[in-house]
Amino acid sequence: MERISVEGECWFWTGTINPKGYGSLSVRGRCNLAHRLSYEAFCGPIGDGLQIDHLCRNRACINPDHLEAVTASENCKRAAPFHPGSRPRTHCLRGHEFAGDNLFVGRGGKRYCRACCRIREASRRHYRPTKQPQAERAA
Repeated sequence: MERISVEGECWFWTGTINPKGYGSLSVRGRCNLAHRLSYEAFCGPIGDGLQIDHLCRNRACINPDHLEAVTASENCKRAAPFHPGSRPRTHCLRGHEFAGDNLFVGRGGKRYCRACCRIREASRRHYRPTKQPQAERAA
C-alpha cells in the first residue's frame, strides 16, 4: 500500500513503471504487472485468455473498480478511439483525401490514393531507361 497514491478515483502506482506505462513489481523474483496483481487480490483470478482493461484509460492505475477482465479483441476495440494509430486514416501522406474517385481498394482491403498512384507511375515512366537496339548493346 505504500506504493499507491490515491488521486481522485484513480489509485496510481508509484513504484516502478515499465516503458509501456504500466506499474510493475517483483514478487518471488518474477516481474509482475501491478494492475493484474491488484485485480487478482480484489476481484479474483483472471480467466485464461483474458486481459485486464483499464476503464479509466490510465495504465498506472490499479484501482480494482477501474479494471475489467476482457478478451484481447474487446480490449483492442475499446482502445481504438484513444489510440491514433488504430483509426483509419482519412488522407494519404501527401494530403490527398481517401474518398470518392481518389480511393482505390486493393487486394486484402488495403486503401490506396489514386492521385499518388498517378504521380508514382508518371515518375516511373520519366526515369525508365530507353531501350537500345541489340547491335549497340553488343558493341
